Amino acid sequence: MNKPKLTNALRERRKSAGGLTQQELAERAGVTRQSIISIEQGKYRPSVELALLLARALGCTVEDLFHLSDDGDKA
Repeated sequence: MNKPKLTNALRERRKSAGGLTQQELAERAGVTRQSIISIEQGKYRPSVELALLLARALGCTVEDLFHLSDDGDKA
């Protein structure tokens, strides 16, 4: 069985939320811009707390931002 892969829609949600910059989102969530960059690139998996803070800052749910998918799944 394949291990699910964590994917995210952070960049898309950030841009659709009034075109927030990475810096603006970072300030709202209380993290560095580098953290936002790493999450968007899939290099860093945020904690549950950070995922909740990001969702709150963007006015959406954690499920809107992060998804588990199989390797062959395009979701």
